[in-house]
Amino acid sequence: MMATSKSTENGSKKPAAKKEVTTKAAASKPAAKKTASKTTTSSKKSSAPAIVTSANRLQMIEEAAYYIAEKHGFNGPSSDHWLEAEKQIDSKLNA
Repeated sequence: MMATSKSTENGSKKPAAKKEVTTKAAASKPAAKKTASKTTTSSKKSSAPAIVTSANRLQMIEEAAYYIAEKHGFNGPSSDHWLEAEKQIDSKLNA
């Protein structure tokens, strides 16, 4: 709301007095932020198993086969690396 001017007895205009507004929020200091830390000590696995599609499984096997081949200096038949990777991934998925 705008302050309006009032006429005085002699005809001159005088601005209306402004009201001071104070609120509790403005007068009080801001509260310190509290941070809550959550510590999880549970070693249980989630009850819902993750869904792995056949495409995801093949991608995992491919990556594992690469690291197996790298470990052997990229020597030897790649089919051996692939079969070893399949064993590793399938054992992890079935665990």
